[in-house]
Amino acid sequence: MRLFPVPALPEIRIYTAHPGSGLRRLVEPGGDDEANEDTSEPKPPYWAYAWAGGTVLARYVLDHPGTVAGRRVLDLGAGSGIVGIAAAKAGASAVIAAEIDRNGIAAIGLNAGANGVAIAIAEGDITADPPPAVDLVLAGDVFYGPEVARRIIPFLDRCLAAGIDVLVGDPRRADLPRSRLRLLAEYKVQDFGEPTGAAAKPSGVFSFEPELH
Repeated sequence: MRLFPVPALPEIRIYTAHPGSGLRRLVEPGGDDEANEDTSEPKPPYWAYAWAGGTVLARYVLDHPGTVAGRRVLDLGAGSGIVGIAAAKAGASAVIAAEIDRNGIAAIGLNAGANGVAIAIAEGDITADPPPAVDLVLAGDVFYGPEVARRIIPFLDRCLAAGIDVLVGDPRRADLPRSRLRLLAEYKVQDFGEPTGAAAKPSGVFSFEPELH
């Protein structure tokens, strides 16, 4: 993998997939990566790319450092770690990255080191647990399917009940709980899986709000 600036986030560099990475072997065991590199787009694990929601959430944090300055921050579903890296750069007092994939955890450590910041790791699915001791949850691209949304929403509700603020970054995927969100900002970026050269599309940064009764 190669260390590149993240599109729309020149302040942050991450180890990024490219056609010679060989990462397809992690998602297609036994696959002949070299035989396919010239005929198809690479299909690396999700943590090897910047997703739209994480990108805009990181951009928002860097543009509004007061959001995280002096606060304990959880980067939920951290992936490559760009949101947590942005929080650390913007002055968070501590950053925890929650991630379930062991290779993703390794990538977060490498990416944090490349950007000169320290990030603690919470390994595994923490959504069934009580909220950690943080002041703010940053949740980029966590509503990518109905099953994960059903796990995430109750966890975020427990965070709100514990006095923890929650910000969400998402390009308005189908399972986003829109009735619970208040738009704070919008940026045009590309999303994971879109073809090279595809037009940037609006993605939002939202405050996750308590459910109205």
